[in-house]
Order: sequence, then structure tokens, then C-alpha cells
Amino acid sequence: MSQSAVPSETEDEFRRGILFGLAAYGMWGFFPAYYKLTDTVPADLVVAHRIAWSVLFVGGFLYMRGRWQEVLDVFADAAILKKLAISAGFISVNWLVFVWAIANEQVLDVSLGYFINPLVSILVGLIVLRERMSRGQYIACALAGFAVVLQAVLAGGLPWVSLVLAFSFAGYGYVRKVTPVKATPGLFVETVLLFPMAAGYLLLNLSWGVDALILNDLPVLAALAGTGIVTALPLIFFSSAARRLPLFMLGLMQYIAPSIHFLMAVYVWGEPLDQAKLAGFALIWLALVVFTLDSWRNARKSVTS
Repeated sequence: MSQSAVPSETEDEFRRGILFGLAAYGMWGFFPAYYKLTDTVPADLVVAHRIAWSVLFVGGFLYMRGRWQEVLDVFADAAILKKLAISAGFISVNWLVFVWAIANEQVLDVSLGYFINPLVSILVGLIVLRERMSRGQYIACALAGFAVVLQAVLAGGLPWVSLVLAFSFAGYGYVRKVTPVKATPGLFVETVLLFPMAAGYLLLNLSWGVDALILNDLPVLAALAGTGIVTALPLIFFSSAARRLPLFMLGLMQYIAPSIHFLMAVYVWGEPLDQAKLAGFALIWLALVVFTLDSWRNARKSVTS
């Protein structure tokens, strides 16, 4: 067999990156289906469980992988710890609105929020990091802004679920970008910081006579326990993909999750797609086409220059 017939190590790593990326975004895409299993539980209790079980699962994963020192290093650095406390605040808001929207049959708004997210991230970079925007990015953001206004006018109110999800995740992404800590240890520390409030809230509900531990419904309790796994696993896959793939390819993959959200909302759960929502989605998709083409051109220029 000739040497050219043997896949190079680089090609093998690239293929693994593709598989890890598809696994991560595919799992994120089916999150609404998973959280339908817990929609009999109030969203605030679901999030409290998610935090508690994430501490257990992610902590166990890091310990078994011999990465506990990374966690200790974070707790020894007050500056990093402060940034992770801020990112924990962003992600907790994101989780709460996400779970609430699923329980209240607003998965289309969830989809729209995550389609808008990359464009909101551009605005965060412009305002906070003073990054320069290209003409294509200006056009994409203008189209997205018009889509939101159109939704507000035609539907009689701002799509607040979409906006909160987009801005909270963009804020989370910005803080994590400027925080020198890897994805999984960072998630663990964030959930540890949130754990006292989550545990206290569960105990408070127990004192009120609420079955906050959901002991009377074992299948739902099992689904709540599984939130620790489904929170960490796609993040682990994503981290593996990010080490092997160019950022442009990861950027294209990020549309997989909201596309799955959209298809399941319309064709599985039968959420109404009226003209106002369809027009909003059409404009957002057009904005993303402009944004993607602009990013592709910029990526080619950086490679050839």
C-alpha cells in the first residue's frame, strides 16, 4: 500500500474534530426534547437540579481524568474566580429562560435566540472589545435588528425569550473568552459557585412542603439527574472539536442546534409558525447568509495573505 493511501495524522484529527463537533451541536439541538421530560417541574427547580447534578458529574469527570489541580488553580486565582462568577450569572439566566421556554411551548423563540446569538456576539465585540466590523457584518446586524423590530410590530411585542437567550449567551461567551481557563474546569467552578444558591433554594422549597427533590416521580428524578450529564457531555465534545477544527468550521456548525430546535418545534410539537415569525426567521437566515459569506471571505484573505 502506498504512503498516500494511508490517511495522515492531520486528516484523522480533522475527521475526529468533525465527529466531535457534530456530536456537540447535535446534542445541544436535542436539548428541548430532553427537557420536555422535566416539563412537569417548575423551571426554577429544574435549573437548581441542573446545577447540583452538574457539580457532581463534572467534578467526578475531572477527578477521574486527573485534572483536579486545574480546579484548585482556579480557586487560588481571585481574578479568574471573579470572572467565572460573572459568567455563572449569565449562564444561570440563560438556563432558566431556556427551560421555562421549553415548558411553555416556545421552542421557536429558543431557536430564533440561538440563530441571533452570533450576530449579538459581533455587537458585544464592537461595544466591549472595540472590534471593527466589516461591511458584511454591519449588513447582517442591521437585518437582524430589522427582524426583531418586525417581530415586535407584527406580533405585538418584543421576542423577549429570543433576546434574553441571545444576549445572555453572548455575554457568557465574552466573559469566558477573556478568562484564561479551559471549558470543563470553568464549567465546574461556575456550577460550584452557583451550588449554594441552588441547594438553598431546593431546601427552602422542601421547607414549604414542595417535593423539590421529586421523590414521588422516579422517571422525572432520573431525567433531572441526567441534566448533569447532558450539560457536560456536549461541552466536552465541543472542546475536543475546537482543538481540531478551524474556527470558521465551528462557526458554521453552530447553526445545527437552532435548526434542530426549529424543525422539532414546527414538525414534532406543532408550534404555530405565523407570518410574523416566518418573516422574522427569513430575515435572520438572510442575515446569517451574509454573515457567513463575509466570514468565509475574511478567512480566505487571512490564509492567502
